[in-house]
Amino acid sequence: INPYVLITPNKTRRNQLQQSKLSFAKKELDDLEQWKEEHRPGPIKLVPQRLGGKESEAQARQKQQMMLMQSKYQQKCKREEYVKAKKAAEEAEVLKKKAIQREKAERLEVKKRQQEMQRREMFLEDQYYKTNELLNRLDLGLPKSDSCQIANRGPESTAWTRSHTYKQALQEDENRRLEEMKQEQRRKAELMEFKQKQEEEARTRAHQNEQRRVNNAFLDRLQNKMQPNSIYQPGYSG
Repeated sequence: INPYVLITPNKTRRNQLQQSKLSFAKKELDDLEQWKEEHRPGPIKLVPQRLGGKESEAQARQKQQMMLMQSKYQQKCKREEYVKAKKAAEEAEVLKKKAIQREKAERLEVKKRQQEMQRREMFLEDQYYKTNELLNRLDLGLPKSDSCQIANRGPESTAWTRSHTYKQALQEDENRRLEEMKQEQRRKAELMEFKQKQEEEARTRAHQNEQRRVNNAFLDRLQNKMQPNSIYQPGYSG
């Protein structure tokens, strides 16, 4: 077991230390107050002069009130411009989406028409081939005729002539239908191109009108700002 020694505190010594610390702190505070008193700024001496400019108090208050009203009016104009710009942007976005949907619908319609025309062409072509095949089988069943038989125009020659004439009529009718379909497709393409051009011109005119309206509103506000007293004349209703 390690021995240890218990030393009782010296109250007198502790009191002396506390008193010395307090006296030292008091001395520092007194020195600080003395330094502040010695370095206190002296009185300010200014030459008397007239303040407030050339305007009276009533004129200054009236001018302040006018500036406040102008500030409120400008804030109101800014809010209105923001609302109009937001509304115009939303309308433009809606018109853009509608135009995209319209173009998609038109392309789908054109695609459907093209598919329908292709089906019709394939059907007519298949019908033409089957008719030719039938007529060829009929021709093969007829006896061959020489130049004398053709000159005499017997029953076989007459049947061959009828089949040949029928083939030519079918070919001409097929060519006519194809030509009509091509012309119809060409007219539809021209009409669609003309319609798209009109829509583009209408969008351009609307955009130009909107720009002109915004510019005119800006010029009107600028003119009113340059003439602030005009809005406060008698009879102005705000």
